[in-house]
Amino acid sequence: MSGSRYQVVIADDHRLFRDGVAEMCDGEPDLEVVGQAGDGAEAIAVVRRTGPDVVLLDVEMPGPDVREVLRALLNCRPAPQVAVLTMHEDPRLVNELMAMGASAFISKDVTRQELLTAIRSICKDRDHVVLSISRETMKQLQGPVNGPLTARELEVLELVAKGFQNAQIAANLYISEGTVKRHLTNIYLKLEVRSRIRAVNKAVAMGLLTGGDGRTPGR
Repeated sequence: MSGSRYQVVIADDHRLFRDGVAEMCDGEPDLEVVGQAGDGAEAIAVVRRTGPDVVLLDVEMPGPDVREVLRALLNCRPAPQVAVLTMHEDPRLVNELMAMGASAFISKDVTRQELLTAIRSICKDRDHVVLSISRETMKQLQGPVNGPLTARELEVLELVAKGFQNAQIAANLYISEGTVKRHLTNIYLKLEVRSRIRAVNKAVAMGLLTGGDGRTPGR
């Protein structure tokens, strides 16, 4: 903390979003944005250089997986509080990242005031945890999530079942092709398969998918 201001780093691959959040934070008397990053590797470098109080970390950015980025951030000295931001609430990921040490999991649908309150809350009390997610996601956190795949992995596989290629999946889900490939790798490992068609067939057999639109997924 610099004087009476909490220092913030914003890590998100959408410049317009970063700039908007930066403008919002810099307009507050107790917050100061000391760095921005557009991918995971840059986020780690910026945090190591600036030593902020809190990092606003987007779940899906180019570069290292969010788990790897979170682990690296929490290994910085001093370690920042990390608030994970996402457009897609995945109960499995919420549980995993909070267990790893994230201080907050926040939907990007929150209001300006809700985000500011969350930032101040985790900065003032390092033992405080903030979950700003939907009621439905909260219910799923309190019970088992069906199937071995995350909600995001199921979204990817559903598009694979419809015959979409990686670039089309990326465009539909507003993620990078690299992120799509990473999800597919995880899907193959979890379902113990080696191809798109086998992944879809096994997911249908397990009741995870109802089936595609009759088209054969590309290999």
